[in-house]
This record gives sequence, structure tokens and C-alpha cells, in this order.
Amino acid sequence: MSTVLRNVKTTCEMIKIEHTLFALPFAFLGAFLAARGLPRLDQLLWITVAMVGARSAAMAFNRLVDEPYDAANPRTANRALPARLVSRSFVAGFTVAAATLLFLAAAMLNPLALWLSPIALGSVLFYSYTKRFTSFSHIVLGWCLAIAPAGAWVAIRGTLDDTAVLLALCVLLWTAGFDILYACQDYDFDRQHPTLHSIPKWLGIARAMQVARGLHAAMFAALVGLVWMTGLGWLALVGVLATGGLLIHQHRLVSPSDLSRLDAAFFTTNAFVSVILFLTLGADVAFLSR
Repeated sequence: MSTVLRNVKTTCEMIKIEHTLFALPFAFLGAFLAARGLPRLDQLLWITVAMVGARSAAMAFNRLVDEPYDAANPRTANRALPARLVSRSFVAGFTVAAATLLFLAAAMLNPLALWLSPIALGSVLFYSYTKRFTSFSHIVLGWCLAIAPAGAWVAIRGTLDDTAVLLALCVLLWTAGFDILYACQDYDFDRQHPTLHSIPKWLGIARAMQVARGLHAAMFAALVGLVWMTGLGWLALVGVLATGGLLIHQHRLVSPSDLSRLDAAFFTTNAFVSVILFLTLGADVAFLSR
């Protein structure tokens, strides 16, 4: 049993399970907006379980698929799979277990959530292959994270509407922008491998950063539209303005000639973005604009 627990711990560290924080607040925000207030606790519980299951399955599968590249890339060679800290068979079993958790949670929410859950799982697994044939894998990743608020909306209402789509668009634009920034650190490695594609490899780091800025500017505009569409008030606007400031700060941390602060730009700033938007827009809809 100790070996199993150790392998689970190693796998969770490998997939950085704590980074579920990026998308989970958006799922909660989708739930709050769909409920026009506080969702039931059981709904929030199963949404959380679904999110953890979906992301864990996606990341574990991604590590399996990318192991040959991770082993060749100095930045990722010490990850658990290429370093032989955990076996491929265990990670494959972990992926199946996490996917099962997603389906169980969806079934506990409502029939439409269960019917749509294979599409969600298929999307996040398919993403792992996109870098092999398109430079727009960043957009696909954005789509995968955008499923979080849309899925939570379905979990609460059993349907989708324009507000859910606009919130999902915000997440897609935000994710694609920061993933382009993150891909800049693998520019040299990707150039050495013809089978790998990315916006930085295609356009160069400087132009890729311009694309990322454009996507984040569009995300900010979409957030303003979301506040207007939902009739939220001053607290939501404070959250949107704070998010705009964080996005500007993120882009000021890095430049084509200096990627040394990319981890701060990627991990810390993005965690704050999702949490701030959930706390401000969620509190507005739950307590101020009902």
C-alpha cells in the first residue's frame, strides 16, 4: 500500500494537481452566475470532483503522450516519467481512475452533464496531440479550460445560454494568451523538432508576445461585456479592473530578451486572476445584485 500511495503522490506532483486552481474558480463562477446566487453545496462538491477528475486525467495523459519529448528537453527531463520515478502503467491507470471520477461526478449532477462529459474528456485528451500538427494548440487548450465554466453552468441549469458562452470565451482567450507566453521558453527546443508546433516557433518570440497581449486585451473586453450582460455592479467592475492590471503586470514581467520571470508571470499572476474574478463577480451576484 505504501508503494501505491507513493506513486499517487509522485503522479499528483508530476501533474501539478494544485494548478487545478487556475480553472476551478472559473467553474465556481459559472455555477454562481447560473444560480444567480449561491448554488447548493452538493452541486459545488460534485463540480469540484468533476474538475479534479477532468484535469488530472488530462495532465496524466499529457505526460504519457509527451514523455519522449520531456525526456529530450532539458527543462522537463527531470519529470517523474522520464526520470523513471513512476511507471507508465501506473500513470495510465491513474488516468482511467481520474476519468471515471469525472463521469461519476457528472452523473451526480444531471443527465445533460453526463451526456456531455465524454466531449469534455475527449477535448482535454485530444489537446495532448495538437502540438504535433498545429501552431494553434494554445487555442485548443483555451477551449479545454473554457469547458470548466460552461460545464458548471450545465451542472446548475441543465442547459447553456449566451452568458455561459461569453464566460467560456473569457477563459479561452485568457488561457490561450498565457499559454503562448509559457511556450516561449521552449522556443529553441521546438525549433529543433520539426514535429512540434507553437505560435512562438511560427512567429518568433516577439510577435508571439504581441499575439498574447492581443488575446488578453480581447479577454478584458469580453469581461466588460460579461458584467454588462449579467447586470452586475461595482464589485464586479473592481474585479475586472484588477484583472486588467494583473494582465498588464504579467506582460511587463517578460520580454523577448528576458524570460527569467516567466514562472512568476505564468503561475502566480494567473492564479490571482481566476481567484479575484471568482471572489468579486461571485460575491456581486450572490450578495449585491440578486
